Amino acid sequence: MSLRRVHPINHGWSFKQANDPSSKFLPVAQFPTNVHLDLLHHGLIPDPNIGKNEEAVQWVGEKSWVYKSNFPTPVFAAAKAVLGFDGLDTYATVVLNGVKILETKNMFIPERVDVTDILTAREPNVLEITFDSTYLIGKKLVEKYPDHYWGCWNGDPSRLAVRKAQYHYGWDWGPALLTCGPWRPISLEIYTARISDLSFTTEVCKSLRAAEIVAKVEFEGEVDEVVFDISYDGERFAQEVVVVDNGAAIATLKTQNAKLWYPLTYGEQPLYLLTATLLFKRAPLDVCQKRFGLRRCEVVQHKLEDAPGISFYFEINNIPIFCGGSNWIPADSFIPRITAQKYHDWVKMAVEGNQVMLRVWGGGIYEEQAFYDACDEMGVLVWQDFLFACGNYPAHDEFLDLVRREATANVKLLRHHPSIVLWAGNNEDYQYRETENLDYNPHDHDPESWLRSTFPARYIYEKVLADVTSSHIPNTYYHFGSPYGGKTTADSTVGDIHQWNVWHGTQQPYQKCPSLSGRLVTEFGMQGLPSIDTIDSFLPQGKDDRDRYALSSTLDFHNKADGHARRLAMYMDENIRYTFEPLEQYIYCTQLMQAECVATAYRSWKRNWKGPKREECAGALVWQLNDCWPGTSWAIADCDLRPKLAYYAVKRELQPITIGLQRTVETIPADKYTRAHVRTVRKIEMWAVNLSLKTHDVEITIHSHNLTTNERTAITSQPKHIKLPPNRSTEISIFEIPVSVKDSEEANQTVIAAYLHNKSGKQLARAVNWPEPLKWVHMPKPERIGLRLVGGEPEGEGKPSAIVLSANVCVKGLQLEVKDGERGERVVFEDNGIDVVAGEEVRVGVRGLGWDDGGRLGVRYLDMEEA
Repeated sequence: MSLRRVHPINHGWSFKQANDPSSKFLPVAQFPTNVHLDLLHHGLIPDPNIGKNEEAVQWVGEKSWVYKSNFPTPVFAAAKAVLGFDGLDTYATVVLNGVKILETKNMFIPERVDVTDILTAREPNVLEITFDSTYLIGKKLVEKYPDHYWGCWNGDPSRLAVRKAQYHYGWDWGPALLTCGPWRPISLEIYTARISDLSFTTEVCKSLRAAEIVAKVEFEGEVDEVVFDISYDGERFAQEVVVVDNGAAIATLKTQNAKLWYPLTYGEQPLYLLTATLLFKRAPLDVCQKRFGLRRCEVVQHKLEDAPGISFYFEINNIPIFCGGSNWIPADSFIPRITAQKYHDWVKMAVEGNQVMLRVWGGGIYEEQAFYDACDEMGVLVWQDFLFACGNYPAHDEFLDLVRREATANVKLLRHHPSIVLWAGNNEDYQYRETENLDYNPHDHDPESWLRSTFPARYIYEKVLADVTSSHIPNTYYHFGSPYGGKTTADSTVGDIHQWNVWHGTQQPYQKCPSLSGRLVTEFGMQGLPSIDTIDSFLPQGKDDRDRYALSSTLDFHNKADGHARRLAMYMDENIRYTFEPLEQYIYCTQLMQAECVATAYRSWKRNWKGPKREECAGALVWQLNDCWPGTSWAIADCDLRPKLAYYAVKRELQPITIGLQRTVETIPADKYTRAHVRTVRKIEMWAVNLSLKTHDVEITIHSHNLTTNERTAITSQPKHIKLPPNRSTEISIFEIPVSVKDSEEANQTVIAAYLHNKSGKQLARAVNWPEPLKWVHMPKPERIGLRLVGGEPEGEGKPSAIVLSANVCVKGLQLEVKDGERGERVVFEDNGIDVVAGEEVRVGVRGLGWDDGGRLGVRYLDMEEA
């Protein structure tokens, strides 16, 4: 009897094309891996991220591939040997020493095979895995089930037939790259007893003063006791020894005044460690550990006082949370090359952008543990979709069995993470059902009848996944889909909505966002080009490429959205005077428009977070945070973690205290008959949002800036002091934009700037409101823009910590940039795309800039004339 040993099988792997006598085994690029990474490593395919090479590698997904490794048999006696496959992509046949031991049909199901009697001690074991073309198999499955309605948005409909990452078939933001291979670790386990599952539930009482942890161990082998330990920061605070009963052991541990886990900005993120140890005659046989956080979490749905429908918000430790954040897609087309550090950097970027929630979208993967670990550590809430997206999935017996096993396995893998606060059944499948008018009777509660309908996937979302979550994560809210809630998926008064009537749908102006709110908006967005450095990285000749211009076929190829050229041009034409040359200025204009759009949405929807029983909007998740390849999309940061201007706009709008300004125009006729005698009144609606948990006494300062005369005038008719109650918005006032002559166009050339300060004079928030559309504004030309480096202790020895911006006139969307490209440490600005008004200084934190780098700083702004 000895402790379980795990031997990673991560060396000596080679691969080749199957069924091709001329193909020879070659060493893999890394492990875990996939076939594209290995072909790239040997120069057998071009990089699909560059130029139009995606087209040149499509053949890879239609071939079969073989992976092979040799490994010795460890010495073991009277024990079991099991091969564990954490993830095989997707249709794989596994042969060990000439014996077929496994066939897989699901990329997301970890598999285990007892190989005790197959291992050889005389010579190395030969492990061989053949991966067949998932694409071709999917095509045949569609033919096998001709009565099913095979339809989807994005990718080939055959993706619905297979359990593979759906975005690999191509999406409206990423390429079609049909991968295969051992994409997660493979290991050999030797043991006499093993923990097959360590699970627990946590219950925090309403008073938050006491918590109960019920831990359960399921195991294989001969065991007489299980020791449960809970520790924090290396110190044990609870232990229980349990005598086993019927192959399981359960311990109940209670604690008073435990350290609770909070979302970022609301508290700390203490993580406890649960350790379970199997014992037989006091000898340890296996140990399993899981980190967890103690927190009380509810999804609150109650009637609202001043609005129809019901709320939909998350309450953590009795605190209602406004969930400002973004959507998450896989961070690479080739998942094995996403490092733990890159996951950490992405989550850190969200945190530094004041984002409290990430939604793991249903067309990708159940993410790596490193992603959720980072969210746990940094206090980011996770909305987790099951992996179904934008289509009508089948529900025949074999498919349902794969889904049930997949859901069970991945819920068990991820349920210990305190960051995961909701599981949703799918992404937009109910919405797809509506557009195709597939069967759905909300009053039909017979699951068997759903299987006979044209929308059989309802059985998956409302039966299979509901049963799995109820059994294995009963304390975590399960949502049938996203969007889901009311009579239709567009019902803004119940559940969550995806608000795509800006860009998609009716293609409303983004200025209409205030009227497009919902109880929780889990998708919305606007496209913007990536940075020039990212574009140069995918142009075959880089800066010298002949397609290095705004409307080139290569840039167009790297934007996968249907109709993107027309829609991007429409929104640009409606809002901004832009130029195609130089390319850098065109990029800037698209990013500024994207930033203006998402800022308008966050600002106006946060206004609807009005306090208890008035939570008319409880969050907004922009589509999307990240990209999987270098291209133009709705991402607010590109695949190389370079933030777009929209990232900073979101960061500003999600600060704990913000001030909101909205311009309105009303035309008042002198009587009911005239159209000649009218008065136009232009007003500013002003409010503030305090997401902190304490009341703030603030002082308000407001100025108007005439863009024509450059005059700055204090607006003194408004409240000077106001109290901002905690965790809600507060309406402040509505006032007319001051003009010297009534009914003149002066208001259309007037900028309003508002500031909130505390009693000590510290600025808590600022907002600058410009006339819209911006293309009609006569932008003044600055004679100077001040960029003063400050910081360092003493100044000049350390690195500068900030840049102080100033201008002699109002400047829209001032972007700081580093000339001469990146060299050494990447320069990171804490804010960018800033509205600077005449007579003020704006301090912007900076990292990675030296005192001698001031000359490398450049600026870009709206309507800038290139030298």
